[in-house]
Amino acid sequence: MARAAQRLRRHAMKVRSGDQVRVMAGKDRGKSGRVLRVEPKKERVYVEGLNMVKRHVRPKQVAGAQTETALGGVIEREGPIHVSNVMVLDAKGKPTRIAIEREGGQRVRVAKTSGARFD
Repeated sequence: MARAAQRLRRHAMKVRSGDQVRVMAGKDRGKSGRVLRVEPKKERVYVEGLNMVKRHVRPKQVAGAQTETALGGVIEREGPIHVSNVMVLDAKGKPTRIAIEREGGQRVRVAKTSGARFD
């Protein structure tokens, strides 16, 4: 039953790329940044400069060239954060929940604390 419900769940997320968010739980709690990428099916967001993880990358060579163009080694990049652990910041920089209102058939995101519109 749980798997069937999980498959039928819609993945509409109120957080979008480009939003300013603050991390509310986890190792980066209290830090804020801009959302780089959103994965609705996994319910994850990637926030600029937060939840940095190390990845080991193999050096790659471009065909026909004798020198290595992309150096290998250990690189750091942003890791995913579950959407429930972040809150969108309003214009004043305060964390807020988001409501969806309809105006002329369009979905508009509205801050619960101030009533300000995001879109």
